[in-house]
Amino acid sequence: MKRAAIAAAALALALTGCSAADPEPTADGTEPTADGTVSQDTFLTTHGLADMDAVEIIDHLDRQKVSERPTDLIASVRNDELLLSSDDQEVALDLPDDQTYVSIAPYLTSTHDCFYHSLTTCQGELDNEDIQVTITDGATGEVLVDEATTTFDNGFIGFWLPDDVTGLIEVSYQGRTGTTEFSTTDDGATCVTDLRLT
Repeated sequence: MKRAAIAAAALALALTGCSAADPEPTADGTEPTADGTVSQDTFLTTHGLADMDAVEIIDHLDRQKVSERPTDLIASVRNDELLLSSDDQEVALDLPDDQTYVSIAPYLTSTHDCFYHSLTTCQGELDNEDIQVTITDGATGEVLVDEATTTFDNGFIGFWLPDDVTGLIEVSYQGRTGTTEFSTTDDGATCVTDLRLT
């Protein structure tokens, strides 16, 4: 499964026009394997993520202070996997079968286009702010999330939601409210940046 995920990640890079030169040794001096990759354990250890699974890595990186973000790591949250890349190396970690991580950056005046949340580069406008979040399943009306929380230092707040759900996100902040739709289907976004507070 892991080999298939790595192969798929490599194919995705090729399809986007990215290409890499011959593999170089990793930052810790570990030589790549015969197929040009490093082991997942070696990659995670190199980037201070040893002994963490995908859920723990997402939680760790999304909550990290912006000033402490790694500058040599890209971490992209997809619907079913977490893609980690550095230089010309990449690994893919499976996410839980029945959940999708959706990260939300409510805003007042400034936002950015985003589809797959980047844990190490995305930056929202409202960092470390107290907000109220309600997330509702559009088909059943079930309230999936209803909590007062605080945005991370990167201006986002993330939630693990059930797969194959579409619905509505509502955020309230200092007397302002905004709503937007979300989807955790296979073609849904993991990065929500269109929720404006008015």
